[in-house]
Amino acid sequence: MIQTIDFSSLPDSEIAAILQREKLGLTIAEAKKIQTLLNRPPTLTECMLWSIQGSEHCSYKSTRIHLKTLPTQAPQVILGPKEDAGIVAVAKDHAGHRYGIVISHESHNHPSQILPYEGAATGIGGNVRDVCCMGAEVIALADSLRFGDVYHPHTTRIDQGVVQGIAGYGNPIGVPNLTGDVFYDPAYQENCLVTVVTLGIVREDHIIHSYAPSGAVDYELILVGKPTDNSGFGGASFASSNLSEADIEKNKGAVQEPNAFLGRHLLKAHYALFKKLADLQCLHRVGFKDLGAGGIACASVELADSGGYGAEIYLEAVPTSINDLPPHVILCAETQERYMWVVPSALTKLILQHYNDEFQLPQVSRGSKACVIGKIRADKQYRVIYQGNTLVDTKAHDITQGIVYDRPQQKPTRVLTEPFLASSEPLKITLLKLLAHENIAARQSIYECYDKQVQGRTILERGEAAAGVLAPFNSPDYPEEIQQTGIALSVAHNPRYGKIDAYVTAYHAVITSARKVVAVGAHPTAISDCLCFANPEKPEQMHEIVAAIAGIKDACHSFNLPVISGNVSLYNESGQGPIPASPIISCLGVLENIDFVMTPHFKQANSILLRVGAPQAELGGSIYYSLFGKLGAALPAFDATIAAKESEAILTLIRQKILLSVDIIDLGGIAFTLMNMSFKHEIGFTLSESSSLFSESGGFVLEVASKNMPRVKNVLAQYDIYHQAIGHTLQKAELVFNHDTILDLKEAKQIFTTRLRNLRT
Repeated sequence: MIQTIDFSSLPDSEIAAILQREKLGLTIAEAKKIQTLLNRPPTLTECMLWSIQGSEHCSYKSTRIHLKTLPTQAPQVILGPKEDAGIVAVAKDHAGHRYGIVISHESHNHPSQILPYEGAATGIGGNVRDVCCMGAEVIALADSLRFGDVYHPHTTRIDQGVVQGIAGYGNPIGVPNLTGDVFYDPAYQENCLVTVVTLGIVREDHIIHSYAPSGAVDYELILVGKPTDNSGFGGASFASSNLSEADIEKNKGAVQEPNAFLGRHLLKAHYALFKKLADLQCLHRVGFKDLGAGGIACASVELADSGGYGAEIYLEAVPTSINDLPPHVILCAETQERYMWVVPSALTKLILQHYNDEFQLPQVSRGSKACVIGKIRADKQYRVIYQGNTLVDTKAHDITQGIVYDRPQQKPTRVLTEPFLASSEPLKITLLKLLAHENIAARQSIYECYDKQVQGRTILERGEAAAGVLAPFNSPDYPEEIQQTGIALSVAHNPRYGKIDAYVTAYHAVITSARKVVAVGAHPTAISDCLCFANPEKPEQMHEIVAAIAGIKDACHSFNLPVISGNVSLYNESGQGPIPASPIISCLGVLENIDFVMTPHFKQANSILLRVGAPQAELGGSIYYSLFGKLGAALPAFDATIAAKESEAILTLIRQKILLSVDIIDLGGIAFTLMNMSFKHEIGFTLSESSSLFSESGGFVLEVASKNMPRVKNVLAQYDIYHQAIGHTLQKAELVFNHDTILDLKEAKQIFTTRLRNLRT
C-alpha cells in the first residue's frame, strides 16, 4: 500500500512531528508547497525525493541567486559550472582540436566528522566520478582540510582517519594527490572540512554530457556498478542541517561505504567504453552521470530534466544487496560506485556486454552489474513504479528546480581589537616558534601517505612548491605538439581571516591561489570554489556567504579568471557555534611548456633576494598574532589589480629564464618564506631589510643571480610594481635577520620538519 501524507489537513505541530519522524529535511512551508505543486497529497517517496533534491546540498536554494553573479565565461572555458564538472581548454593540436582539463570541486564535511575514513574516502570517490562522467581520464587529486585544535585527542582521530581515507581511496584507484593544504583551528573542532578537487583530461569533441541528448525519447537508462544498499540514505539532507554531537550515532547510516578497488575497475571499464563510443561516433548520442546525492532518483531526474524530458523508473529492476529494502530507500540511497547512462536502445546490448561480460562486473564484485532500469519520456513527467504501484508522478522540473530563497542578511557584529602589535621577546625565539606552529610546520607526515607520482605525469609533486605541476599529455597517445604542455594546481583559504571579514577572506583566497600557480611558472587560467559556511537561515551567516561570493567575483574580475566549477556546503555549525567563513579556492594554471617550471628553493650562494609587493604593517589574522593568542582586526589591504600586474611581471621574468627561484609571501610573512626557501638545499641568507617580517600582505620573493639584476629590475620597472632588494643568499648554513639575529639553518629545519609529525602521533 502506498503511504501518502495530506499536509493540508494537518496542524503545523503534527506536520513537524511527521517530518522529524520520517527524517525529512523539509520545513513545514516546503511540505505544504509540495502538496500545492502536485495538487494532491504527496506519497512518502515523493516527500523523500523533494527532501533530498530540494536540500541545500543539491539545489543551492539559498545561494543560487548569488552564485549567478560570478564570472563564468572566458575564451578558454569549454564548459562552465552547470554540469557535473567544468572544463577549461589548455592546449590545441595542429588539427585544431582543443584539449580540456576537467575540474570538479566538492566537500564531504559532515560525513567525515562522523566517520572520518569513510567520509573522506567516499568524498574522493564521488568527486572522481563527477570528472569521469564528462568522458575524461582522471589525472589528479587535491585536498584542502580543516581540523580542530591540534592538541585535542579528538582532532588526532579525525585528522588521521581523514588522511587515511583520502589515501585509502586515491592510492588504489591510481590517481596522484598533487597539492593541498591543512589548517588546525579550534573553530573546526566539531565540524571538520574535507574538500576535494579532482582533475581529468578530455578532448573537446570527446566530451560526454550529463543530460539526455537531443532526440532521446524512449532512450534507456542503464544503471552500472554496485548493488543498491541502504548506505548513505538521506545523506544529502543530513549534509544540509547543523551537525549535532548527539545525532552522530543515528546519522552514521547517512555515510556511504567506499570500495576503491571496484572504483578503479569501473574507471578502466569506462575509459574503454569511451573509446568504443568515440570509434562509433556515438558520444553525442549518450548521457552519463554519477550517482551521488539522492542516488538513482536524483541522477535519473537530472539526466532527464536537463535534456528537457521526463523519465520512468522501474524499481524492481534495480539490483539490491539487502532483502526487502523499502522502495524509497532503493530510489534514494547513495550507495557508492554507481553510474547511470542514458542511451539509444541500439547501444544497450553493447553497453551491457561491455560491463557484464568483457569487464565481468558480476565476478569482480558480488551483485555488481549493468542493467536497464528505466527510460526517457517525452512528456516531461517523472514517474517511479514499484510492483505495479506509482510512487512518484510529477513534472521532472518541479523536482529539480527546488525552492529558491532570497534569505535576509545582516552584517555580523564583531568586537575585534588591535591592542597587540609586537612582542618584546627575542626575535630568535619568535622565529623558532613560528617554524613550530601547527599551521606552518612541514606537512610531510600527511602527504607522504599519498601516491604522488603514479601515472608518470607529475613534474612538481605535493610538498615541493606552493602548487603542484603535471604534464597531462606527456605520452605518445597525444599529439607531439602538446606533450610539453604543463598545468599547475593550487588551493588557498585562511581560516583566521574568516573570523574577521568574509569578503576579504574570499578576495584574498583568489589572489593567493593565483599567486601560487604563478610561483611555479603557470598562467592563472580558471578557478573553482568550495564555499563552506554555517546556517544560511541566520541573517548574519547569510551575509557572510553573500560577502564571500562578492569577494570572489571582484578578485576574479581583476585577474580575468572565470569560475568553472564549485560546490556550496552550508550548515557547518554545531553546538560549538558556526565555523569561520571558509571559501576555499582552487586555481588552475597553464604552462605552455614544462621547461618553464619554477621551484621555490634557493639555488646558489651570493644571489640577490628581491621582494615584489609592498609590505604592510597590518597583522590581523596572521600566524604571528596566533603565536601570542591574538587575532587582531586590521587585515592587510589586498589589491587584486596590483597582484595581477605583479603576477604578469613574474611570469615574464620566468619566460626569460633569468630567475633562480620564486616563492610567494603568505602565511608567516616574508620571515617564513625566506626560511622555507633555504631548507631544501641548505643555503642560508642574510636579510638586510627586516621591517614587516611577519606581515602576510603578500607578494613574491625572487632569487636572482647578480649578473641578471639589471634585466630583472628593468622588467619590474616596466610593470611599475613595487620591488626592493632585501638581502642575499649565503654559503654558510645560517639564517641572518637584521645582522644580529642568527639561526642555525639545520636546527631551524629540524624543528620545521618534525614538529607536526610529533603533534599528530
